[in-house]
Amino acid sequence: MYPSSGTEASFPLFSIIPFIGILLSIALIPLVNHHFWESHYGKISLFWGLSFLLPVLFVFGFRFTAHNLAHTALLEYFPFIILLFALFTISGGIQIKGTLVGTPKLNSYLILLGTMLASLIGTTGAAMLLIRPIIRANKYRKHKVHIIVFFIFQFF
Repeated sequence: MYPSSGTEASFPLFSIIPFIGILLSIALIPLVNHHFWESHYGKISLFWGLSFLLPVLFVFGFRFTAHNLAHTALLEYFPFIILLFALFTISGGIQIKGTLVGTPKLNSYLILLGTMLASLIGTTGAAMLLIRPIIRANKYRKHKVHIIVFFIFQFF
């Protein structure tokens, strides 16, 4: 019993709850209890993953679930991890030097540069290339978390 006759699975709307749950966990738990998150993020991620996988296994059966899990791991997850590794390795060899001081003007220019570079080398490549300079430039600022958040959001 497969969810649809096409290539896409048709899941009920409530099946997005684990996805929303893990996103909220990633966003809120470190803010509320940082030490708990550091110690238990793997267990929390496993909980949300199983809260989706087990109902799918129960409703659609082992064969469908195993096939789609393997498909996702082999054709989507591992290639993405390899891409990140390659981009991290390549961008690690590129060093942007200078006496950058983390002012609002400079941060805005770096975000603008990231937006333009994203058109040429992709969003992940631009983020990997510019994350180190923006962290280094803002190293001595007292309030800097929002800068990294805005930097990451520009690529979505």
